[in-house]
Amino acid sequence: MSAAAAPAGGRRWARPSLDAVVMGGGVVLLGAALVLGIALPLGYLLAKSFQNQDGQFIGLANYIRYVTTPALFLSAWNSVWVAAVATLIVIPLAFVYAYALTRSCMPFKGLFTAIALVPILAPSLLPAISLIYLFGNQGMLKGAFGGQPIYGPIGIVIAQVFYCFPHALMILVTALATADGRLYEAATALRASRTRIFFTVTLPGVRYGLISAIFVVFTLVVTDFGIAKVIGGQFNVLATDVYKQVVGQQNFQMGAVVGMVLLIPAVLAFVADRHAQRRQSAALSARAVPLVPQPEAGFDRAMLAFCAAVAALLVGIVAVAAWGSLIRYWPYNLSLTLANYDFERFDARGWETYRNSLVMATGAATLGTAVVFVGAYFLERTPGLGLLRAAVRLIAMLPLAVPGLVLGLGYIFFFNAKANPLNVIYATMTILVINTVVHFYTVCHLTALTAIKQLDPEFEAVSASLKVPIVRTFVRVTVPICLPTILDIFVYMFVNAMTTVSAVIFLYGAESKVASISVVHMDEAGQTSAAAAMAMLILVTSAGVKLLHVAASSTIERLTQAWRRR
Repeated sequence: MSAAAAPAGGRRWARPSLDAVVMGGGVVLLGAALVLGIALPLGYLLAKSFQNQDGQFIGLANYIRYVTTPALFLSAWNSVWVAAVATLIVIPLAFVYAYALTRSCMPFKGLFTAIALVPILAPSLLPAISLIYLFGNQGMLKGAFGGQPIYGPIGIVIAQVFYCFPHALMILVTALATADGRLYEAATALRASRTRIFFTVTLPGVRYGLISAIFVVFTLVVTDFGIAKVIGGQFNVLATDVYKQVVGQQNFQMGAVVGMVLLIPAVLAFVADRHAQRRQSAALSARAVPLVPQPEAGFDRAMLAFCAAVAALLVGIVAVAAWGSLIRYWPYNLSLTLANYDFERFDARGWETYRNSLVMATGAATLGTAVVFVGAYFLERTPGLGLLRAAVRLIAMLPLAVPGLVLGLGYIFFFNAKANPLNVIYATMTILVINTVVHFYTVCHLTALTAIKQLDPEFEAVSASLKVPIVRTFVRVTVPICLPTILDIFVYMFVNAMTTVSAVIFLYGAESKVASISVVHMDEAGQTSAAAAMAMLILVTSAGVKLLHVAASSTIERLTQAWRRR
């Protein structure tokens, strides 16, 4: 009896095709990888928070101790109010800047957009180092805040404004760019004033984008480690508390508790952001007419002046860090030198940490791009497996809600466990690459899904009817069409791997120390100029990769996207 037939009188069943086996197996493998990379580490972190130092279950005792310890509980309040202040500053600045880019006819929009995105290319420690040169105890403008030290909430807020500005700007530019021109034509025809149009048409149209930007900035400030570590002084926040409990006191149980507390605002912001983005996507109808800004001399000049002022501040922060990396001995000898780039003088690993960063970034970008794009394709194109696919999609969204410190802490407990056969990769370059891929997985996953959803499923249907293997269709049709998106994912992963601090601060070893960690250690040792030099090296590397991306994109578009042009 053939394998494809049932006994007489029974039901017949069809043997799964090779394509179905490949795609179903791909979904299973992706799900297993995500469970291993995100779900199990978080599970171990949660379990550790309910244990004592001997690994025995003690219920909520650690959480009770946390709440009843004034110094620890104060850190949570400090994180919340500093994040609120930074958000109140960033959102108006980013909104006006985005408004100028999308609703005015001012010149140099491309230049101002590029300048606004520079902070993304630098580690978060760079603005903190610049502020020390400007307003520190020996700074050029010390005393500028009426005797209040820059080390503390003032420094954290100012540095976070620099760091978070481009993240809010990108969201608000997208929200403002999707306006329906018909609403503005109707408001103008009814002789509504500019102010009334702004409050009755513009703000309601971008309210979900505003909500999303608010939660993104708030989450970034609460979960960032680098800025608080460099310029926070004695002002404790949740991110530095995790570091102190784990690295300083070896109190892993309390570190797990603080990590879980740090996870709460991130999860709440994530849920609210997802809700806002769903509502925003439905705000523009199919009959909408794009809004085209009209020249208006006075308004355009005002927008140009505002953007120029903000851009000057952003460039100034970077310029101060660049200058600080070139001076001989701050603040006593300000002559210029390249000696600060001789990293062997300041760190035992020297230039090896920079090379490690390149290796980690390249590995994370290569592995991450392959896993993200192939995994997104399997999830989107695999027929059936509804429950499994839904579960994998849910796990794929988790990394966006998990701060880097929390993820790194979970990796300590999971991969360093003696019973885990994977503990051999702990403190190696392999775990840094895996952690980085998981940390930035969700944004890349959503980007890949967006590109794949734009392709007609008929490609796969026609291939099946012609008995062409799905792998060949994927390689010869899907990949070439989506090549610009694949390149975007690669560069996104590379740049974030170069600049990340929080996710890898717990995971590096003596042989796998990376440049961003070297910046932290050199700053701790008082070698501020060398720290600035390494931070600038990271920024220049990221900027160079981004420039290569821009150049390569035009070539790839010309070679693979000719079908889009008439």
